[in-house]
Amino acid sequence: MTIRARLTELLVGDPPIAAPTARDRAELNLLGLRVPVLASAFLLLTCALLMLDRNYDVLPRFGPLDPRSLRNQGIERLVLFGLVPLVVLLALREDPRRYGLGRGDVRRGLVLFALATAVTVPVIALVAAIPAIRDWYAPSMSTVPDVLLTNVLDLVSTEFLLRGFLMFALIRAIGPFGVVVAVVPFFMIHIGKPDLEALSTLVGGLVFGWLNWRTSAIWASAAYHVAIQTTVIVAAAAWAAAPIPS
Repeated sequence: MTIRARLTELLVGDPPIAAPTARDRAELNLLGLRVPVLASAFLLLTCALLMLDRNYDVLPRFGPLDPRSLRNQGIERLVLFGLVPLVVLLALREDPRRYGLGRGDVRRGLVLFALATAVTVPVIALVAAIPAIRDWYAPSMSTVPDVLLTNVLDLVSTEFLLRGFLMFALIRAIGPFGVVVAVVPFFMIHIGKPDLEALSTLVGGLVFGWLNWRTSAIWASAAYHVAIQTTVIVAAAAWAAAPIPS
């Protein structure tokens, strides 16, 4: 097989999505409105967890862009977005590997992650120079390892909730359109950030979801998300510290 043929297979070959089970297909009749039970319950729970994350802080905050605040937010999301849905899956005797926590297609994931980062990370570094993006993200900089750890805590958990727990339940209930539906809550949690970034999540959410759909796991999108977020913070801080041309 040629390199071009292999790349084509990685991009458009059939993803190894597990067939829906009887539980995935089970429906609830609400006065004639028939809805998939599991996917609907997971969607409502996801909305509730996003509301709790937005409105309630357990750990202290030191300002919305302070690195300490972001670290505490990452710890809270590890619990809310990571442990809570995982406990729900285990309580229901659902296999977490069916919700993005398995190995998935490792080879495809590595290749797609490498391609995505090679294409977009340099662009993100340049976009970080835009004043609205630079001024938003530069205050979040501390050290590269510290920023990286915060983003891993926050974004891996977020990827699991939105594009593992929720998205794979939706895909088995309504097909690949579930990838699009999962973009909606992702977009909503970015409202309040610079408009350019918020709007970019409509495309970025599709890319993240597509990566998970192609690989049957969250790891490629989680690594890609961490790479993008870390790049924009580090680059914004670098642009902010650069001397202004006279």
